[in-house]
Amino acid sequence: MLADSGHIHESDVKWYNKRRIAKGLDPVEPIYTEKEARACMELFIGVAHNRKFNIDNNLQVKFTNTGHMLGSGVATLYITGNGETTVIGYTGDIGRPVNRILKSPDPFPHCDYLITESTYGNRLHPQLQEAEGELLRVLHETCVERKGKLIIPAFAIGRTQEVVYSLNNFFNSGQLPKVNIYVDSPLAVNATGIFRLHTDSLNEDVKQVMETDPDPFGFNSLFYITDLQDSKNLNSFKQPCVIISASGMMEAGRIKHHLANNISEPKNTILAVGYCSPVTLGARILRGDKVVSIFGEEHPVRAKIERIEAFSGHADYSEMIDYLNSQDKNRIRKVFLVHGETEAQDFYKAELEKAGFSNIEIPEKGQEFKL
Repeated sequence: MLADSGHIHESDVKWYNKRRIAKGLDPVEPIYTEKEARACMELFIGVAHNRKFNIDNNLQVKFTNTGHMLGSGVATLYITGNGETTVIGYTGDIGRPVNRILKSPDPFPHCDYLITESTYGNRLHPQLQEAEGELLRVLHETCVERKGKLIIPAFAIGRTQEVVYSLNNFFNSGQLPKVNIYVDSPLAVNATGIFRLHTDSLNEDVKQVMETDPDPFGFNSLFYITDLQDSKNLNSFKQPCVIISASGMMEAGRIKHHLANNISEPKNTILAVGYCSPVTLGARILRGDKVVSIFGEEHPVRAKIERIEAFSGHADYSEMIDYLNSQDKNRIRKVFLVHGETEAQDFYKAELEKAGFSNIEIPEKGQEFKL
């Protein structure tokens, strides 16, 4: 992911600088490059879930599955000093209790201090079954009725595989219309291969499907694209189709090119299937902006805009509270809410207090706490 991100920075900056130079503006530098990202990978090691790892004599870490994405985990730190051990739990992103393809989150060790996300702190998701029905509806309306293209911005790891798995089920049941499905993201292609290798992390429903369908991420009308020229060829492809491309927030990667080429055509649909941060291109499109800037050029938004939040990998506030309820509330000295918008955090804090949690802090930038 880091190497892919570095490549995206370089590619986007190169494209963006052409327009800056044409306007007489100074070029900008990428935040980091693919080479720099690959170099830093030498500093990483892999650590298994549910096994303590010694950082030094006074610090241990243990990771516990959160079900958010393949390999994600709560980081629990055991810090020993002055004859006692303090336990700090940091959830990172919390997955949903029932995931379309991954195992459900596991309870994590009881902690003294809890740091936890609040992305969907003021939202509730519809049921997963509703999401699949909505996906099939949007696909049929766009590709069959309007003869257009369905553009699905999706994170390369997690959301892409979930959408593909749903489409695979439609194909197996004979519900999928006869249109080509393109996954246009080198990272998504590589990540899907990793999912195929780690069936131990998949849930029982997927394993049951695999008894009769050995590849739940592949079918006859599904095409994975890595070559750049093949990606560009989709721009001139006139037939109805589905294009799934990264990134999910529509801020970087090949999805921006697909949006630039398709967002102004009324018969097309842009379907968001995950969270979009307020400052992103995805958020501007979802809030109904009539014109958006892509690569420095203005594009009128004439395509139909749809959203299916149930595909999100983030638990909603009720699901997060259910997950945190495994903790010993009497033991927790303080809860810190991070990774969320202000309104979501305020709402979530009140819901946590109703659930019996206390001493909840919403840290401000630069604020320090002594534990």
